[in-house]
Amino acid sequence: MGYAEFKAPKGVIKVELELADDAISQVSISGDFFMYPEDALERLEQALVGVKAERKSLLAAVQRFYSSTGVQTPMVEPEHWVEAILRAAGE
Repeated sequence: MGYAEFKAPKGVIKVELELADDAISQVSISGDFFMYPEDALERLEQALVGVKAERKSLLAAVQRFYSSTGVQTPMVEPEHWVEAILRAAGE
């Protein structure tokens, strides 16, 4: 299982993940960032399962998650999630 921490402008994003055929098979995200609504974090994790662990695919998945849920993450942007995930994937 890969693990990484990434310091975003407003909080640390911690990611644990497993890959299968270069795609995310399991992911757990935690940290000291803010996300509204708070239960959206579990939905983000679900949205990432099956996504290839490469920047373009991850960014598209996170941006879809933001637009479909209306989630708010003050000072944490989609690119920050992607960077944390890529680091956990060993990229």
